[in-house]
Amino acid sequence: MRLKKLISLVLLLGFLFSCDSNDSRRPSDSTVVGDRPVIALVMKSLANEFFVNMADGAERHQMERADYELIINGIRNESDLAQQVALVDQMISRGVDAIVIAPADSQALVPALARASAAGIVIINIDNRLEPEVLEEYDLSVPFIGPSNQAGAKMVGDFALKSMAAGSKVAILEGITSAVNSIERRTGFEEAIADADMDLVTLQSAEWDQTKAAQVMAGILSQYPDLDVILAANDNMALGAASAVGMARTEKEIVIAGFDNISAIHPLIEAGTVIATVDQFGDQLAVFGIEYAMEALESGAELDDRETLLELITADTL
Repeated sequence: MRLKKLISLVLLLGFLFSCDSNDSRRPSDSTVVGDRPVIALVMKSLANEFFVNMADGAERHQMERADYELIINGIRNESDLAQQVALVDQMISRGVDAIVIAPADSQALVPALARASAAGIVIINIDNRLEPEVLEEYDLSVPFIGPSNQAGAKMVGDFALKSMAAGSKVAILEGITSAVNSIERRTGFEEAIADADMDLVTLQSAEWDQTKAAQVMAGILSQYPDLDVILAANDNMALGAASAVGMARTEKEIVIAGFDNISAIHPLIEAGTVIATVDQFGDQLAVFGIEYAMEALESGAELDDRETLLELITADTL
């Protein structure tokens, strides 16, 4: 009950944001064009290349199919939950047919999505899985389409650690701690560390942010100058970690791994600064969600979760 009250508070805060507070890639004054359904894509931060690629992929898909209208929205930073709640409320007011959402938080968005579902809007969950227990509390069924974040983190963790000696010291940089994808990636990293008989010396959140990751990592390097490996739950944080390692000017070689396969990480992989990342095909995640939404609108059926592919990206595969 306490959790439900806390989540409802976030929903109420969302109403404090005006319609001008959100970032929109394709604003529209009308959500009705002929008989075509209107699908809203609600993402996390459009300052993150991963979500820019997602938006670009969705725009290309809409132009190719041309049998639905698309509204693309994103928030200004990964942790701005109230703004994302406000975006969902705006899409309810505009009467869209479906919302494809990459939630910034796995719990706090559920009440707003329950309101959308009650208004007859189809909801499809991508990228970050909504918390099943909270969905159940709101009697809400939302299909998730996306990769196994735990499997992806285990994959890149295994690769990063395979040439390290047993007992090597490892740090994990995780995302927003309440987000299911962050929890799953952390769990995958922890499994890789345990399997390789490594020493996890610290687990800290940098909230998916490059600048914060650099700051957090500077403190970790000061505390653990003998650190061997950094496992970052997204490439933005891997970039921040690499910057902190460079600024520390340590002679010790530190292995860094990331997740997401954004283009900014490629030069670091080619240079050997970052050993690997994981491609979850971000430019296609929204497309998968949109196609699933169209399927739900056409069939009227309740859809099941669907898992998508992952690929390990290294200097060899680049």
